[in-house]
Amino acid sequence: MKAMILEAIGPMQETPEPLHLVDIPRPEPGPREVLIRVSACGVCHTEIDEIEGRTPPPRLPIVLGHEIVGVVAAAGSKVTRHRQGDRLGVGWIYHSSGNADENLSQAFRATGRDANGGYAEYMVVHENYAYPIPDCFTDANAAPLLCAGGVGYRALRLTGIQNGQILGLTGFGGSGHIVLQLTRHLYPETPIFVFARSSKERDFAMELGATWSGDTEAEPPEPINAIIDTTPAWRPVLAAMRNLRPGGRLVINAIRKEDADKPIMAKIDYAAHLWQEKELKTVANVTRSDIEEFLGIAAEMGLQPEVQTYPLERANDALRDLRAGHVRGAKVLQINEPVD
Repeated sequence: MKAMILEAIGPMQETPEPLHLVDIPRPEPGPREVLIRVSACGVCHTEIDEIEGRTPPPRLPIVLGHEIVGVVAAAGSKVTRHRQGDRLGVGWIYHSSGNADENLSQAFRATGRDANGGYAEYMVVHENYAYPIPDCFTDANAAPLLCAGGVGYRALRLTGIQNGQILGLTGFGGSGHIVLQLTRHLYPETPIFVFARSSKERDFAMELGATWSGDTEAEPPEPINAIIDTTPAWRPVLAAMRNLRPGGRLVINAIRKEDADKPIMAKIDYAAHLWQEKELKTVANVTRSDIEEFLGIAAEMGLQPEVQTYPLERANDALRDLRAGHVRGAKVLQINEPVD
């Protein structure tokens, strides 16, 4: 089968083509696994973190990708949850303990990092970590729901926001544009303030129903109850803590932060950024229930992510565009043709 593989870790500025198109053996499913013929796979900033070594795969080469949609091509002898021909999705959680806190378990294994992912024509996964995709979504539209959506849903819950309170979104890519729509559905009276470095991202946020948008370090019309940060940088963290109202909470939805602007955190001021019971939480991975619950809500509300598609062999282009901030919605690789 064809796959885009990562063979070495390093900065993308020095290696702008980190992935290579190769032919590798098609995997065979174990007794409790399904073989998925991949039709679409979303492109996430976590892949850049893997490539550049902030959350490196434990072995190389590896097939990246953890926002996967496809159909069951074969099922292991003990599989009971799915059948051949079922359309399924796979997210960042490849396997774990199965407990309620499986996102925090030492047993957590990540798709496309600890096991081969979806930048390929086929992949295998345990039946418990593959999810039926509602019929209302195309394969390409469903792909970002498996991570940007599922982990965005977890981040929104971690804010503790209540209907009518103000929510801030810092960074407006694949996850942000989904969370904005989700918030409008779940908390219709909640004003949403969007902070983004790109005027195009800010305009896109207003198109989707944001109440206000401004630059990453802009001062909003009023202090904010909770903010979700999805950026890879540190500067937005400091700005967000400043913009929280007393008792407000910042939720950082990122597996790693880059080091380029880390010195800005030396300017942290206790009174301005931390005092008056402000809180900071981080999102650690995602659970099966996050994805399952979110897919149901997304189908119920008719959520339709905006996507830009690339063929598999242009995965490097998609990653470079994402890293450069050329984002409107989510980026998705189209691999095999959908099966009717």
